[in-house]
Amino acid sequence: MSETPPTTTVAITNETDIVHVRQAAREAAVTAGFSLVQQTKLVTAASELARNALVYGGGGRAEIAVEETSLTGTVRLTFVDSGPGIPDIEVAMTDGYTTGSGLGLGLGGARRLADRFTIDSAPGKGTRIELSITTRRKS
Repeated sequence: MSETPPTTTVAITNETDIVHVRQAAREAAVTAGFSLVQQTKLVTAASELARNALVYGGGGRAEIAVEETSLTGTVRLTFVDSGPGIPDIEVAMTDGYTTGSGLGLGLGGARRLADRFTIDSAPGKGTRIELSITTRRKS
């Protein structure tokens, strides 16, 4: 039976909280043994998704967990909001699509940076996004 890794939860209610999510993601990446490039990928994805949760979801939370084995280190990020939801996920994942003033690269960009990416959303149901990045440990 596998043990559930400890999770850091960061509330996302204002712009400052996006910085806190970025910091927590970087700390998790260092703990997992990520290279600088992998750390940057994780922090970039965390920043994009935290901003989306704030701007489009009206706020929410980020859950950050490190899962380690002798061979790998994985950081799992989960973003949850109770916002209006995404009516068409496929369209929302298209580069250039935005309902705001951004470049429309957040969701698709985060998906490209991750090894694993899932999104669950529907109108009136909010949004839940989970992504993870894994690194191989050096022997």
